[in-house]
Amino acid sequence: MMKLTGLIAATFTPMTDQAQINLKPVETIVDRLISRGITGLYVCGSTGEGPSLTAEERKAVARAYVEAAGGRIPVIVQVGHNSIEEARALAAHAAEIGADAISAVSPSYYLPESTAVLVETLGHITDAAPELPFYYYHIPKLSGLSVNMMEFLKQAPSRVPTLAGIKFSAREIEVMQQCLAFGGGRYNILFGVDETLLSGLVAGAHGAVGSTYNFLSPLYQKVMRHLSEGDLEAAQRCQLQAAGIIEVILRYHGLAGLKAAMSLSGIPCGPVRLPLTPLRPGEHSALEKELQVLGFPKGIG
Repeated sequence: MMKLTGLIAATFTPMTDQAQINLKPVETIVDRLISRGITGLYVCGSTGEGPSLTAEERKAVARAYVEAAGGRIPVIVQVGHNSIEEARALAAHAAEIGADAISAVSPSYYLPESTAVLVETLGHITDAAPELPFYYYHIPKLSGLSVNMMEFLKQAPSRVPTLAGIKFSAREIEVMQQCLAFGGGRYNILFGVDETLLSGLVAGAHGAVGSTYNFLSPLYQKVMRHLSEGDLEAAQRCQLQAAGIIEVILRYHGLAGLKAAMSLSGIPCGPVRLPLTPLRPGEHSALEKELQVLGFPKGIG
């Protein structure tokens, strides 16, 4: 099984002003991420607006990122869908285009009623791409599903033999530590809360997946370097700066603010798609002013 480490960017889906997908910036995005030390790409997840894209759009986005990466860094394609058959088709497509792994969030309209049903659901999806490592996307805040992760890891291997790890996007550090220790450290656990990356790393996370790694990676690299050098105070200062920047960005309609920040960093990614709220007139410049005070983007690298 693969074991991912470092900073993995949860990629954006660039869009036109009319909120149609625009794949032209993808190559530039990937080249810059690689040049800044990003170690992997997580495509069509929450940051990539996967749930708001059609299945055909998701296939096009996944293909664009796999082709742009060109084998230089691994690409994980998020294939979760409320339709399990669509999820299976997306998983098969990810294998066909040469993705390095797949991931899936739980269906969120009809929630699995037990851990066993979740495991069977994921098994049905992964059967469609049996050669690809699989990462369960644990994000209870958005999926609405919170299962006992220890019970999940006990039950999953018999039905999901390709289970490689978990994208752990929850703030329960103690549960993540249990996942890290499970089976003698058998699974690759990737932390998914950018604001508390330092806490996740101290707890032992192998790596991290996040949206702000698209434009704040130099700052997070400092967090990681200071931690490895034993300078916890310096790591804390850098993490605090990152958390402050994120707090400002998220006040501007969450993901819409994140895409605007990506544009401010030099690569326009367009608006978000409904039902998410786009920035209103004047908010883009207001966000830019607030971020400049915090040293973004020039003071980050």
